Amino acid sequence: MKDKITKQKIKKYSDLTSTALKQIKKKIIKGKENHAKEIIEMVSNYLSDAKHFEQKEDFVNSFAAINYAHGWIDSGVRLGIFDVDDDKLFTIR
Repeated sequence: MKDKITKQKIKKYSDLTSTALKQIKKKIIKGKENHAKEIIEMVSNYLSDAKHFEQKEDFVNSFAAINYAHGWIDSGVRLGIFDVDDDKLFTIR
């Protein structure tokens, strides 16, 4: 079952990305607020898309949207827009 996108897998990664989103909202580097706002908006939009696709039982696109959302978070971390240190949630330098 490792090669299947299941509701459980979507929930796991959606929860992970939602947790990461909550953390970055509290860890914005001063002077980077405008960039942070744009990233947070994109992450929120992709998570919303993921829920939409999941409700339509389109698990492939739901999972893809979650991955895009988390990619936005990780790019913000790598670009120094967010000050986080949890290497389980984020790609840290």
